[in-house]
Amino acid sequence: MHDPRYGHLAEVLTGHSTKIKTGDRVLVEAFDVPDDMVISLIRAIREAGGVPLVSIKHQRVMRELVRAGDEDAMEAAGAYESHRMAQVQAYMALRGSRNVMEMSDVPGDAMRLYEQRWMKPVHFEIRVPKTRWVVLRWPTPSMAQQAGMSTEAFEDFFFDVCTLDYGKMERALAPLKERMNRTDRVRITGPGTDLSFSIRDIPTVGCSGDRNIPDGECFTAPVRDSVNGVIRFNTPTLYHGVTFTDVELRFEEGRITEATGNRTEKLNEIFDTDEGARYIGEFAIGFNPHITAPMLDILFDEKIAGSFHFTPGQAYEEADNGNRSAVHWDMVMIQTPEYGGGTIEFDGEVIRRDGRFVVPELEDLNPERLK
Repeated sequence: MHDPRYGHLAEVLTGHSTKIKTGDRVLVEAFDVPDDMVISLIRAIREAGGVPLVSIKHQRVMRELVRAGDEDAMEAAGAYESHRMAQVQAYMALRGSRNVMEMSDVPGDAMRLYEQRWMKPVHFEIRVPKTRWVVLRWPTPSMAQQAGMSTEAFEDFFFDVCTLDYGKMERALAPLKERMNRTDRVRITGPGTDLSFSIRDIPTVGCSGDRNIPDGECFTAPVRDSVNGVIRFNTPTLYHGVTFTDVELRFEEGRITEATGNRTEKLNEIFDTDEGARYIGEFAIGFNPHITAPMLDILFDEKIAGSFHFTPGQAYEEADNGNRSAVHWDMVMIQTPEYGGGTIEFDGEVIRRDGRFVVPELEDLNPERLK
């Protein structure tokens, strides 16, 4: 039986997120997603006047393509998909996974080739700067298990969080975006954390369902060489199928000079991918009211109410500090009382304490007002 929630989600993706219009060529890339959801998207794109193009992929197949580390194959795939991406005006990715650890045994050298020869030219050089795009996870039993929920309960949570009133969120985040645009110095404190940097003259982007679903963040980037201090992340992070916990980063003049965690050697291997991997490409504040605990999926975890994320690697063109890397690794710190609390200061004024906005013009971003 066709789930009516598929049609509602397809309308959000075509109408709000990518704003499909007559004549738009739209690439739908679906990883381990039910055919009925893909069909719902095809119909919604057609109804909006767009031309749907579909690519069906599977994580197990991707593992086999990547793990051999064949440079010629990676370059050929990158060139093929780059040509295809350059032909479209919009891109929608629905990413499910029957096993979130599918890529965990891919050798590091092979993964670096994949990032540099395939992912970077297709996504960082074409898709991100040149298309209207949206990316979302798809609910699977594997994700429900990560979240500690039954499959049915997780599906209900997923559709609630993905179809909330993003127009209301867009209005509520406007004052935060304006405040960040006029801020110079940022200081972040918390357990094991005392970090300072500048965001002066780096644009701020508010995200309310137009790039990621679920959504709920404002992002910018630190001035590349301005980051100093230490941060200890309290949220597990999954990178290419490997789980990292207790990650602590020390910075001097923007560069990660020391990185430790449960897998310190692997952590530093990733940061040695290229020069830019040891510099920060994004700083973002999360505020989705329905997401309150980590589930080891970054598209959800980076939006946790009361969190922020700090991202080693590639900067986004819209908030560009000049950092370039094949890596873009969102790392999350939650500052609600249950996770140890903490503060965010803009130019010496605390704007969020223990996960709650305390400046009057920002209080509409607190969970009880956004729901």
